[in-house]
Amino acid sequence: MPEVGKSGEVGIIFGINGSIVKVRECSNFVMGETVMVGEEHLLGEVISMTSKEAIVQVFEDTSGLKANEKVYGTGKPLSVILAPGIINNIFDGIERPLKAIREQSGIFISKGLNVDNLDTEKLWDTKILVKVNDFISQGEIIAEVPETSIIVNKVMVPYGMKGKVVSVVPDGKYKITDTLVTIELDDGRQEQITMMQKWPIRVPRPVLRHCPIQKPLITGQRVIDTLFPVAKGGTAALPGGFGTGKTMTQHQLAKWSDADIIIYIGCGERGNEMTQVLEEFSELKDPKSNRPLMDRTTLIANTSNMPVAAREASIYTGITMAEYYRDMGYHVAIMADSTSRWAEALRELSGRLEEMPAEEGFPAYLASRLAGFYERGGYVENFNGTEGSVTLIGAVSPQGGDFSEPVTQNTKRFVRTFWTLDKSLAYARHFPAIQWLTSYSEYLDDLEPWYGANVSPKFVENRATIMKILNEESELIEIVKLIGSDVLPDSQKVILEIARVIRLGFVQQNAYHEFDTYVPLVKQSKMMEIILYLYDKVKELISHNVPMSLLKKYDIYEEIISIKYDVSNDEIEKLDSYFGKIDDFYNKVYEEANL
Repeated sequence: MPEVGKSGEVGIIFGINGSIVKVRECSNFVMGETVMVGEEHLLGEVISMTSKEAIVQVFEDTSGLKANEKVYGTGKPLSVILAPGIINNIFDGIERPLKAIREQSGIFISKGLNVDNLDTEKLWDTKILVKVNDFISQGEIIAEVPETSIIVNKVMVPYGMKGKVVSVVPDGKYKITDTLVTIELDDGRQEQITMMQKWPIRVPRPVLRHCPIQKPLITGQRVIDTLFPVAKGGTAALPGGFGTGKTMTQHQLAKWSDADIIIYIGCGERGNEMTQVLEEFSELKDPKSNRPLMDRTTLIANTSNMPVAAREASIYTGITMAEYYRDMGYHVAIMADSTSRWAEALRELSGRLEEMPAEEGFPAYLASRLAGFYERGGYVENFNGTEGSVTLIGAVSPQGGDFSEPVTQNTKRFVRTFWTLDKSLAYARHFPAIQWLTSYSEYLDDLEPWYGANVSPKFVENRATIMKILNEESELIEIVKLIGSDVLPDSQKVILEIARVIRLGFVQQNAYHEFDTYVPLVKQSKMMEIILYLYDKVKELISHNVPMSLLKKYDIYEEIISIKYDVSNDEIEKLDSYFGKIDDFYNKVYEEANL
């Protein structure tokens, strides 16, 4: 926590409006400075300044705060501590560990708690990678610390620092505050480097350069990986009304995506949902390492009953942590659930500040804040020569499922993947309830070379055919609703039948089935090939005037639908037998029709 009165500046409270506090006699406060408010030393941040007063947003409950109490400046911006101990931990929106808070105040968070952001007493096994007389500069890795059984924390030279190493400690166990390396700067001064860095949450961490996006974030969900992929370093939105499965879909992505590290931000979520995340993630095994999933996960819990100012800060806390691990060369995925409740916090704070409201009461700067958040994603080359990425996946909760509201529309401007969750699909138990007609991904062209080299040369072409069939089905269903299916020619009935196979056998996925909860890309590609092979064979029979009524008597369609349950991910070679089954079906029909 910041130290009280570090800057020597003191102001006097003269107005309180919820989490917004007006302060006078504070001409030397600085915009963005962290302050301690009142006798209980509540944590706050200066968000507006004039020559006569400052406005502070307080990240804790302000009940009981009185006029004329003092506000103490710290001289520092709102920052997070970056060091070993972040992974396998759960924080509130301003990086206070909830386990430490519980030990001090019980199950409810008391006001004015002064807890360390990270454990400063724990000893970490440390391997030093530099030696005396080495020249090191910003971002360079000087030590490695096994943070969990999966993640190795790489201690880096702080940004803006370079010089010659004059002393190092031997390998051993050290606290995050212990000096590991001492360097001599160009001006002769000496600086000590520890495992710990501080970084302002509203300032993006610098990188050497941004790289082109070329690799997908593999999630194991067919509707995402095949139909609407998101790239590593990309941005995606997951909009949907109440009960459409936003949180469950994000849980599934957090469990199975091939990101090295997951940062899950529960921004304004219900407390029971965060409890479910904690319980599930503690029990789940990481598929790559067979270790607990929490060993590569950080949770930020700012539930709906916590102060809205801390909710506003929570996504910046999360993305700063993500950038820290990205700088080590890790691929990080952020699940922000949900940005709508974050925007509601902005709206409430804006109202208390008496700012002129824009559409639906949201502040006029909503779009720029959303843009600033999503622009912090990307695939980058770091100063230490490694490559890392931050992928941003934000859930959006439009009231009443109205996608024309400002948060959804502005989010759509800044993301390149849009997974629309559909209420009718969710109520029909179709998971994930991503509506293929209104969703899209702009990453397909960027990822096509990767799919061609690593999965199948025809992957993107087959995907386009699948989407074409689903779109044609949508048009035909409108006709069927008006005049019935009997009047359709057999060439169009084929579309309806194959589209049913695609919807049930490919797009729909069972999160609780051993084989179907996660599907590797190679299996996804082979399943597409089988469905399209069946489509070609059925079309050929139709061209020979075989009636669709005869073709529908066979069980081949149900067999293809059941592939996802019948063939495990370890036995993908068994899928080749389905081409033979389709050929047998074709030959039987050919004989029965006396062709």
